[in-house]
Amino acid sequence: MLLLSAFAMGIAIGQQPVQKPLEKPSEKKVEEADAPEKTENPAQIELLETRYRFEGNGDSRKEIHTRVRINSELGVRQFARLNFDYNRSFQSIEIPLVHITHPGGGTADILPSALTDPPNPAVVNAPAYQDVRVKSLRILGLAPGDNLEYRVVTIVTHHPLAPDFWLDHSFDRTGVVSQELFELDLPASPKPRIQINPAMPATIMENSGQGEAGRSTYRWRRAVAGDNRDKEPKARTPDVIVTTFSDWESLSVRLAESLQPLKAQSESPVKLPEIVQQAKALSRNARSLREKVETIYGFVSEKVSTIDLPLGSTGFAGRPPADILASLYATAEDKFVLFDTLARSVADDGVGGSRLFAGAELAGAEEGIADEPPRPAPFTHLLIGMALGEDNSVYWLDPSLEVAPFNMVAPSYRGKAAFFIARKVPNRDVAGEPWETITDKLPFAASQNVSIDTSIGADGKLAAKVKYILRGDNELLLRVAFHQSPKDKWKDLAQLLSLSDGFRGQVTSVTASDPYATKEPFTVEYEITQAKFVDWSKKVVRIPALLPQLGLPDPPAKPAPGAAKAPIELGTPLEVETRMTLHLPPGTTAAAPTGTAVQRDYATFASQYSVKGLTVTASRHINFLLRQVPAERAADYNSFLRAVLGDQAQDFTLERESTPGSAAKPASSQASPKPKP
Repeated sequence: MLLLSAFAMGIAIGQQPVQKPLEKPSEKKVEEADAPEKTENPAQIELLETRYRFEGNGDSRKEIHTRVRINSELGVRQFARLNFDYNRSFQSIEIPLVHITHPGGGTADILPSALTDPPNPAVVNAPAYQDVRVKSLRILGLAPGDNLEYRVVTIVTHHPLAPDFWLDHSFDRTGVVSQELFELDLPASPKPRIQINPAMPATIMENSGQGEAGRSTYRWRRAVAGDNRDKEPKARTPDVIVTTFSDWESLSVRLAESLQPLKAQSESPVKLPEIVQQAKALSRNARSLREKVETIYGFVSEKVSTIDLPLGSTGFAGRPPADILASLYATAEDKFVLFDTLARSVADDGVGGSRLFAGAELAGAEEGIADEPPRPAPFTHLLIGMALGEDNSVYWLDPSLEVAPFNMVAPSYRGKAAFFIARKVPNRDVAGEPWETITDKLPFAASQNVSIDTSIGADGKLAAKVKYILRGDNELLLRVAFHQSPKDKWKDLAQLLSLSDGFRGQVTSVTASDPYATKEPFTVEYEITQAKFVDWSKKVVRIPALLPQLGLPDPPAKPAPGAAKAPIELGTPLEVETRMTLHLPPGTTAAAPTGTAVQRDYATFASQYSVKGLTVTASRHINFLLRQVPAERAADYNSFLRAVLGDQAQDFTLERESTPGSAAKPASSQASPKPKP
């Protein structure tokens, strides 16, 4: 994996935490990172009071009361505008109190004119989703030392999944909240399932009323002392989970009914002429069902714009497929609805059956989610799982990214559990098995090829042309980045890419292949210059090979006492090749370091460095063959890692004659690789 971590920080695609840059901070920096100096929070929430009341029909009321002390200008900026997302088709928001108390004793109340209710920015140009809004409150006049108090009430009525309801809540562990009060008021019928973190038991539990009119109330009161902040471990699961879904199977069916109502799901494509016409036009030249489906996937991915809303913003209520097709925009949920309808129309075998099954798959939840109470809250992304009857092939699709190759999903989802949404699949009832494992394989071999053609002038200036050819995870990362950025911003992306790979200087031009051309590798080319790259006044100049740093995971950390040693995760098998050609000014001689060759069954590495006249060449090649190195082979892996690190630390030595035009000394001959243990 190339050194793309800094670049990836600005990209909203999960990446596997392996094959990361080899550059590590010094021990001093590590210690500083492990024990940061305690500083005052920009704003301290002195009271966070949250109260929920759920009704038997699924309606609910949530009230939040907050008191905040503003400590700095950063805190002023953090609270200068409060935004609350909601869907007005089944939610309403009221803000009955906003009050500022100044240190000198003066007070101020916020006027109603400071409150606005615009559509969510993602749906401004999507009329079908205008109910997804942002209640925005602008708070003027805040200053350090002020105390801000506000109250927000959210009411839910007629949610698309009612009468079912659910809730996830985790208590603050960051130290931002000094005192937290939390209250749950639940109906006796339908009796919800509640799971409470044993380390966070309710302070008070009360029952009132009889029979179906009965209610249960849970209250928590947590006060965090200043010296205890940041000492609590972060919980993997929410501290409080409430749900009325009896099991994951019933949730699967309920979500399927909401996304595709029975009438829409069972309706014959003959009754949807727009769908049939579009599907036939798309698949006219396809020779197999797979090709037909791949063409439909390309259309839904590329031609139907993704409305980037959080999963569930519309309550999992799907739009009619004909409306989606007419508008050519959709959420991830509605992209599934359209894809499924188009694909089924070309997969009909003529006798009322289908050779294809596609299901919505919810992904992004933490490991072990199947053992938790069932509810939609843990999932963050929707994928499509598809099976073709003609060869029993299974495919995983992500049309919401718009530029993901067919049968490729982001690495953060591969190999993880996905929750299957459908009423039934061929020959079995989905209600008995709603979980799938997303494939951990790519549809093609992952590779990264980087070539650098560069020169150093007599004035010490560096000029380079860099070309990336990528297949695999970083390909997807770059496709999305360049697709989502206007062309006038591509230079900024290339600048970030160059910095992340260790190249300093100014990017002067950049080109990239079409992000939609997903059947071919993605390519990026840019030109970069750096003034005063070398100082020729020095008798001897040392420079590294101008290549991106190759990446390997760190050695395993020492396990806790009694804990088993973990294997070393190498990630998706990947072949990386980097090559450099460096042209030197007349009168320069160069000496090349010695190449390296090291082989293991899990990875191989080889490098070559040479000088011929005024041309310097360097190449490094690493091939990750396996996904893991067993824990018992940690010493062997450390040896492999040291060999790679040692090779990348080597420099070329350059010397220039002081008299211009004089004959250069004989250049060093090519250095052959030397074996490493």
